[in-house]
Amino acid sequence: MAHQATPVRTARLGRTLGPEPTAVSGVVLLLPGGDEASTRRPSPVLPTASVRALGRHLARAGRDEGLVTHVVHYRYRGWNGGEAHLAHDASWAAGEVVRRYGDVPVCLAGVDMGGRAALRAAGHTAVNSVLALAPWLPEEDVAAPPEPVKQLSGRRVLLVHGTNDQRTDPELSFRLASRAKKTNRDICRFEVHSDGHGLHQHRSEVLALAEDFVMGVLFGHAFSRPVEDALAAPPPLGLRMPLAAGFGQSLKRR
Repeated sequence: MAHQATPVRTARLGRTLGPEPTAVSGVVLLLPGGDEASTRRPSPVLPTASVRALGRHLARAGRDEGLVTHVVHYRYRGWNGGEAHLAHDASWAAGEVVRRYGDVPVCLAGVDMGGRAALRAAGHTAVNSVLALAPWLPEEDVAAPPEPVKQLSGRRVLLVHGTNDQRTDPELSFRLASRAKKTNRDICRFEVHSDGHGLHQHRSEVLALAEDFVMGVLFGHAFSRPVEDALAAPPPLGLRMPLAAGFGQSLKRR
């Protein structure tokens, strides 16, 4: 009996979230979480739930500017060590955006393991910005090279982490941001005090912060004062910026 070849898996972009603009002038690629090691196919629903609400919120906020948001569906559930499958799929997705929409700016927005994928794939030429929410980053190991940051040069980067996150260590995202800030001043990091991994306790503030950042990096809107201050402040101040309760309520409606 002839051996059947294993089918080649491909990543794909999900359907656009929210209303579609008549002309696309900016794209957010939403990168859900994953596992540290797994070659199984991702679930079509559960991992993407964490980024769909963000995608719909951003799509509504940016509709008049021509913003489109897509969830990236990975080939595998796992990062899988040096294979870095999720990062490769994020980079593929940025290339797919260019194929579909032409030369438009792309923001990679990742949660958990998707945050690591967003940071790692930032070197793609179409990517101008990265939003990493509660990113999963590997423990520092003297026997292994540190997580790279060179690819973040020339990109605007916002990291957001809950101080009570029990799943992904907020100190690791601070350390990565500190290393990246040495060569790229356009990096800031906000801490959501007392919030956990899902950032549920201050969800409205986190969504408002994400909107403020994305509208600024993709369409040139003025950043709010807290984001401006975080980008301008020297380490560690701009990398431990507290996300104030009620953030966004006083911002001008777009």
